Order: sequence, then C-alpha cells, then structure tokens
Amino acid sequence: VDTVVNFAAESHVDRSILDPEAFIRTDVFGVYRLLEASRQHGIGRFMQVSTDEVYGDVEEGFSVESDPFLPNSPYASSKASGELLVRSYHVTYGMDTVVSRGSNTYGPYQYPEKLIPLVIMNALNGNELPIYGNGKQIRDWLYVDDHAKALLQVALYGKIGETYNIGGHNEIENIEVVKKVCNI
Repeated sequence: VDTVVNFAAESHVDRSILDPEAFIRTDVFGVYRLLEASRQHGIGRFMQVSTDEVYGDVEEGFSVESDPFLPNSPYASSKASGELLVRSYHVTYGMDTVVSRGSNTYGPYQYPEKLIPLVIMNALNGNELPIYGNGKQIRDWLYVDDHAKALLQVALYGKIGETYNIGGHNEIENIEVVKKVCNI
C-alpha cells in the first residue's frame, strides 16, 4: 500500500446536530487512527477527503483554499478538525498529505437522507418535501463521477501538504433543486 485515501465520515449536518459525538469519533478520532497507522507503516501518501462545509456560509462568490474555517455545525467542525490533524502530521512528521474539499455531491446510490434522494422518495410516496426555511440556500452541486475523477487527480498529482477545492460550478438554490426533481 502506498496511498491511503480517507473517505470515511459521518456526513449529514442534521444528524450532527442530534448526535455530535458520533461525528467527533469518526471525523476526528478516526482520522487520527488512520494517520497514526499510516505513519507507523510508512505509507507514502495520506489523502483526506473533506468538505466545503468547513468554510461556513459564503456570502458571495467562491471560497478559496486559504479562506479561514468558519464551520456552522458539528459536522463541519469535525471535518475541519480532521483536516487540522492531517496538516499537523505533515508539518510535525513530514508526512506526504493532501486534502480535498468537495462541494455537495449527488448521484446514483446516494444515501437516502441526502436532499436529492430524499426529495425523490418523498415525492414518489406523496410525503412532505424537505425544504428548510424558504429554500433559498445556495449550494454548489457536483456529480459523483466528476468528483471521483477530481479526487483521483488530487491523489495522484496533488502537491504535498496542499488542499484542493473541488466544485461543480453548479450553484443553485435548494428550492430550485426540489422543483427540478419534481418536474422530472
């Protein structure tokens, strides 16, 4: 094994509010355990798959990799904490690390608690649609195959110690996502 890519995460904001401990166990302590195992076994590269949620609310435009962490949920905080551990292992132990921060990913076989599959299931079953507030929250949407291709590029060619944002440049209000799904 020459590379570890850590996809493991608790990843639903709403669940993180109900049970933050599970997120800290997986997204912080789990990252530590993988980093330690990688360090002890001389793994060549450690890649942490993170999220753009670490930036918090972005009022205008896009986040850049040097923007500060302003997490707004236990989920986002746990992912930011995992990233900080990765950085510390790079600086302290000289580990070859890279980090990716992807936007909202969607695609086949997605866990049904996520927005798009939840809207599909609720619409098909005649249940209430999950719209928070006025639905005007803007999210960048990234198709899973595109995300996977970008992750491979970061894993293979990312500069040691660097972080890479991965976005779909497909910003849309949540209410519009729900309307599009219902129209289909």
